[in-house]
Amino acid sequence: MAVQRMPVDPDAGIPDLISRLGDDSKRLVMDEVHLAKLEVRENLSRAGRGAVRLGIAFGVGVVALVALTLLLATLIGRLAAGHMWIGAVVTGIVELAIAAWLIKRGLSAYAEPSYTLEQTRKVVLRSS
Repeated sequence: MAVQRMPVDPDAGIPDLISRLGDDSKRLVMDEVHLAKLEVRENLSRAGRGAVRLGIAFGVGVVALVALTLLLATLIGRLAAGHMWIGAVVTGIVELAIAAWLIKRGLSAYAEPSYTLEQTRKVVLRSS
């Protein structure tokens, strides 16, 4: 790897060197800001595409669950001698039970304590 040496004028005085240092610092800060803007723009673009995909997946999932609910209600209704209301009630109860189970799991996961400072340090030290 070759190192590029900047030409140094041996006759340059301290004010000239300080002026160059200031100019280089300004340029470096501007370059960093420009790079940060590019990274933010790229990340926002990627996040936007991901949000659109999630929205589409959510819509397809809702349609699929409605179709599954209708199928299950109709199937149980036919098994109950054509009483479709029985199929709808049983399907509703099954879905409410699943929802309650998912809520219970979500609340228990949310109630778990977060990492302590010691645990966080161990995780950070292991990953580095």
